[in-house]
Amino acid sequence: MKGKVLGRRRLAGIVGIVTPDTILRWYRALVAKKYDGSNARRPGRPSTKADLAALVVRMANENPTWGYTRIRGGLKVSATTSPATRSKRFSRITASNRHRRAARICPGRRSSAAHWDSLAAADFFTVEVLTMRGLIRYVVFFVMKLKTRAVTIAGITREPDEIWMMQVGRNLTAADGFLRGSQHVILDRDPLYTAAFRRLLRDSGVSPLVLPAWSPNLNAFAERFVESVKSECFDRMVLFGEGHLRAAVREFVHHYHEERPHQGLDNELIAPTTTVTGTGEMKCRDRLGGLLKFYYREAA
Repeated sequence: MKGKVLGRRRLAGIVGIVTPDTILRWYRALVAKKYDGSNARRPGRPSTKADLAALVVRMANENPTWGYTRIRGGLKVSATTSPATRSKRFSRITASNRHRRAARICPGRRSSAAHWDSLAAADFFTVEVLTMRGLIRYVVFFVMKLKTRAVTIAGITREPDEIWMMQVGRNLTAADGFLRGSQHVILDRDPLYTAAFRRLLRDSGVSPLVLPAWSPNLNAFAERFVESVKSECFDRMVLFGEGHLRAAVREFVHHYHEERPHQGLDNELIAPTTTVTGTGEMKCRDRLGGLLKFYYREAA
């Protein structure tokens, strides 16, 4: 730093160990270091201490009905934590992050865990089908049980209307219907979910939860199924007629339940019908002309 003030000519007369250019290079490196971010404070709040992380895990394990907001409340009033920890700055997001990072258990934990078994979601997707009259758009209506990710195709039609939706609703809520045992079903604001359709659900003991407008993230599991069925199947096929569409949907749903590992379920299968851990020869089962594949070992 002082070498800069002296200048190159004076530095040449008093410095014998290093050259003036070396000193000036050191100075430029020093200036650059000031602005390279290495001395900057890390963004965000300081990390949570290990003992606090352990307490979050303990509360979560010993109280399975507690959500993250309830855990935050327990930490706030706990005599074992400091006044700073008891402040509102320890949010439910912090509790969620501490729980996942420290314990690596139950990443999907929610304060509404008690309803997880009885929560379903519904949605539509469209498929273009090539017919003798050109391309025709078909609407596919499906319902998913969120805990298991099990899906049923409730109906396929070219012209969905209230009469069609009411019949689909009666099928879903019948004694052996897919929604029997469900208490809530998530619906977006599609006009096909008419007042009569929602009333039919309520009269059958299933409460419709209507989402705010333009909020696909609030129905993320159903949206993910739509992305999967399109990217893995229909975006890679040319469908000829309604029969071809129905056969393709049927094959994909079988694959989705029995053969496709799901990351949200720790890469488990929803309803496996074939063992994948045998000791025999490796086999490959394919569907839709090899578009969908499943690898497994035969039992010895």
